[in-house]
Amino acid sequence: MKPRRAKVSVTRVLAGVAGLALMGVGASSLLDVPDLMDVLVWLGGALVLHDAFIAPLVLLAGLVLVRGGVRGPVRGALLVAGALTAVALPVLLRPGPRANSSVLPLDYPRNWLLTLLTVATVTALVLAAKGFSRHRRRPPS
Repeated sequence: MKPRRAKVSVTRVLAGVAGLALMGVGASSLLDVPDLMDVLVWLGGALVLHDAFIAPLVLLAGLVLVRGGVRGPVRGALLVAGALTAVALPVLLRPGPRANSSVLPLDYPRNWLLTLLTVATVTALVLAAKGFSRHRRRPPS
């Protein structure tokens, strides 16, 4: 028997090339940062926060909270909420007036809460649509 060769789609190759190009742009941008060590500490902290706290918490909550066909959407929503919280943490942990009002001109805690509300609403709609389609597929008894 001949081993089967995997087909590589053009889209996959283009996505890979685009990803490598964007990684190159990001790496070259790091060379222009005056305090590179601060950026590396922040990136390392974000990695530790995600791997040691957010991901296990999301997986545990998804395991405990739901059973059956709704586990995927709830875990996805928790993952998005955790990532949004990790991005918003610097602003959320330093509330108060700024010396320069143009640095952070928006109401970030309110926008963070609105975004989390949107994630929860979309998740509820996805779960409702799944329940509705499952209900419609059952034959009458």
